[in-house]
Amino acid sequence: MASCVVACLQQCFSPSSLRSYLAEFISTFLFVFATAGSAISARMLTPGSTTPDASSLVATAVAQAFALSVAVFVAADASGGHANPAVTFDFAVCGHIAVQTAVLYCAAQLLGATFACLVVHTLSAGQGRRGHDGFGASIMEAVATFMVVYTVHAACDPRFVRAGGRRCAAAAAETAAGSVAIGLVTGACALATGPLTGASMNPARSFGPAVVSGDFRNQAVYWAGPMVGAALAALVHQHVMYPAPARPGSVETVVV
Repeated sequence: MASCVVACLQQCFSPSSLRSYLAEFISTFLFVFATAGSAISARMLTPGSTTPDASSLVATAVAQAFALSVAVFVAADASGGHANPAVTFDFAVCGHIAVQTAVLYCAAQLLGATFACLVVHTLSAGQGRRGHDGFGASIMEAVATFMVVYTVHAACDPRFVRAGGRRCAAAAAETAAGSVAIGLVTGACALATGPLTGASMNPARSFGPAVVSGDFRNQAVYWAGPMVGAALAALVHQHVMYPAPARPGSVETVVV
């Protein structure tokens, strides 16, 4: 009996299992951050309105579609990309994953969703872009850039170099899918943070307009936030999720 418990614990908390829980946390965070942020942003654009607005519904629906596509993409290799306790429950009922794994998946998903809502609620504070020209805007920019750069790493690990630099049909298809995912996560983050910070996620995107307009106010926000977010994304992906210098697909998964 004791040996069975030890074996179960070893399986649940093996390095590959821990990476799968982190993958579920990140993907669920991404999904809920985009959906909750887009809902708040839509309300900010129609202050004082008590009438349901179809455009707000479309914006939040688009954000959900974008975010879920990317959430599944970035976690697929490590955990299967559930990002939803209902999906995990279905997999457990069908016998595709162990019950104890499903419980830990759900815990990671609920933590990711809660943390995402906490970030959005704390940093939005019911204010628009003018109200977040400092630390809050930097954090929002860092979070959004983290998701974009993490998706870049998930789509094409820069440590992996194809032999001779040659590209095959499969590699081209993979690049195309990754490009779509990067575009989708950028759109989701723009919907979520646009009214809050302008959704730059790119220092060049903020620097160019500043030069032309001569208005360099708050440039630090659009440099510090994205740089910190990008650095954290690289560290998490390359040193926590996939520490070996190989393709993400080579990592052992816990999903059948």
